[in-house]
Amino acid sequence: MTIRARDHVLRAMTEDGAFRVVAARTTDTVQGVLDAQRPSDAVGKLLGDLVTGTIFLRETMSPDYRVQGFLTGDDGKSRLIADAHPEGITRGLVQLARGKTSFPLGPRARLTMMRSLHSGALQQGVVEFPESGDVSTALMEYMQISEQIVTFVAVSSLVRDGKCEAAGGYLVQLLPETRRDGLAALTERLAKFTHIDALIRSGEGDPDKLLAAVLEGHPFHTVGEDELRFGCNCSNERVAASLATLPKTDIADLIKSGEVLEIACDYCKVEYRIAPDHLRGLLAEN
Repeated sequence: MTIRARDHVLRAMTEDGAFRVVAARTTDTVQGVLDAQRPSDAVGKLLGDLVTGTIFLRETMSPDYRVQGFLTGDDGKSRLIADAHPEGITRGLVQLARGKTSFPLGPRARLTMMRSLHSGALQQGVVEFPESGDVSTALMEYMQISEQIVTFVAVSSLVRDGKCEAAGGYLVQLLPETRRDGLAALTERLAKFTHIDALIRSGEGDPDKLLAAVLEGHPFHTVGEDELRFGCNCSNERVAASLATLPKTDIADLIKSGEVLEIACDYCKVEYRIAPDHLRGLLAEN
């Protein structure tokens, strides 16, 4: 079997229609996030796991729509954000409270998942985040409480010295056709399954291998595959649109200064330069 050294996600279904499985390699996507945000290794691992988990939620619940994951710290101010788009691009953001260098986990930490629905409305679910920092456990709790779907999740990001050595994981959902004996067999199988960190570290975290290992003894077929990558949807037009929402007096003050306005995207750090003449156009539009 050839291992494809690129980020991608595989979706599969067991032949009896009892289980849906998604497996992904997210190494390069997580690395792109780390390069842009430059967090500590501990924060980077947490963010990497959140990025991978958010991708899984989009792939299973809203493949054609945007899904965001928010991890709010115990201090109520620090946040990690993962933002997954249907085009396969995903980005992340680190927002630590002033004076913080590590992400504050604790009893008040919360995981919030937000996804777009076909109607255009937003669905949001919130669960307590375990002090252990286990994103997989938090995502399983979310799926059970907010989506009411029994789901097994295992995500991992191996981060050292600012580099993502490997990242990925798998998700298994129980579908309505699941029989009690089938559920028991898979539950026993996953309980004995090698820890996801060890699989990712050993190179066995390739999606093809993960699918085969997780569903060993359960005939299945692949139903879809998509590429994944780090990316951002910021643009000159979006920056201009955000500036257009400022009060006229603020725009006039910026024009009066005569300076080129420099704005950097928080997610990807790309810098945009807005000249005073452009600002005058915004003032006229307002």
